Amino acid sequence: MAFRPIHQTRTTRQEDETMHLTKDIKKYINQSILCWLATTSADGIPNVSPKEIFNHYGTEEIIIANIASPQTVRNIRQNDDVCVSFIDILVQKGYQIKGKAVILKNSDTGFSEREKVLVDMTGGKYPFSTITNITIRQVKSIIAPKYLLYPETTEAQQIESAKAAYGLL
Repeated sequence: MAFRPIHQTRTTRQEDETMHLTKDIKKYINQSILCWLATTSADGIPNVSPKEIFNHYGTEEIIIANIASPQTVRNIRQNDDVCVSFIDILVQKGYQIKGKAVILKNSDTGFSEREKVLVDMTGGKYPFSTITNITIRQVKSIIAPKYLLYPETTEAQQIESAKAAYGLL
């Protein structure tokens, strides 16, 4: 399966771009077990944190439940530039998404709708009181080097190789 480019829409301001999630990106979000959210403090100190409860929301946003994320929340309140990456660990393809994040509280507009999506994923087993809401600005595909070095590699072959490497056979 070939990666399709993301569709881009320009708003009235030239420098303000909004990206749209394609079906392929949504598919990889749904197939990924974890994502990794990168943030930076006001002092420029980076932080990368794995996130288990995340999903797409509409065509321009990714939402993440803040379950045990005090540093992530602090950093986003200081610097709203973030990067989130996710891959299907067997196919070894996914995406890196950069954007602007806000921390939504239960009193904020739109919180309830986003909360429902995330609670439906967890069955209510993971309590959270805030949501990281990322508006997408840039998207780049992630692909295992094997696909580039050996272009004849199929996804089925890569899955079998990954299963063997991870002891899943």
